[in-house]
Amino acid sequence: MAPSHSRPVLSCQDVEKLYGSRNNVTRALDGVSFDVASGEYIAIMGPSGSGKTTMLNCVSTIDRPTSGHIYVDGQDITALRSSQLSRFRRERLGFVFQDSNLLDTLTARENIALALTINHAPAREVPGRVEDVAARLGVSEVLDKFPHQMSGGQKQRVAAARAIVTNPSLVLADEPTGALDSKNSRRLLESLEALNAEGATIIMVTHDSFAASYARRALFLKDGRIWSEIVRGSKTRKQFFDEIMDVVSFLGGEGADVR
Repeated sequence: MAPSHSRPVLSCQDVEKLYGSRNNVTRALDGVSFDVASGEYIAIMGPSGSGKTTMLNCVSTIDRPTSGHIYVDGQDITALRSSQLSRFRRERLGFVFQDSNLLDTLTARENIALALTINHAPAREVPGRVEDVAARLGVSEVLDKFPHQMSGGQKQRVAAARAIVTNPSLVLADEPTGALDSKNSRRLLESLEALNAEGATIIMVTHDSFAASYARRALFLKDGRIWSEIVRGSKTRKQFFDEIMDVVSFLGGEGADVR
């Protein structure tokens, strides 16, 4: 799906994040600015300590920037009070972590449904929405299984289903393939790619060039600043992967082979 050219879903404006004391300041983010349009799929990459996880934490409101502004659907989330943050996360964001973070005592069906229940979705709608998202992510066969009965890849796809079932403004994925083997990584990435094709806006932080090659645009951070940006455009995924690897190699990071 082509990104929208209307108001961006996400706009980061001159975001800074400082840690430490006055005499020993670490500048984790140093004036980062970028926009993400509706329907985009962005990979944020960079070497260890580049600020990519800090950036995601600020967008997700897990952390607050020291200065600058972050807008989601035009709302300045840096101005939200603590009492407003949980509602914002619940209604506007979907999360996919390296560890699926499913509740062990609930089935896949119940884990996905819980996201809808917390958002006060009408009870009559819940079963159908759960079945629909499970079919889209290829996990219908594990809906009545508990997490310990699923493979790592199945758990991650259930987590992705939970993340998007509420139709959030943004899906935030933090190293989503980090704990998966190559087969399950590919299956999860193909699922995210399909969700993006249906209109989901995805921001993925990853150190893995193979994972990043599924995105439509890659932002590279270095020392808390945006160092480079490349757009996939009409390139094949293999061509985009090669271009990503060139930048990663220049930055001294790690990649992975296209499998």
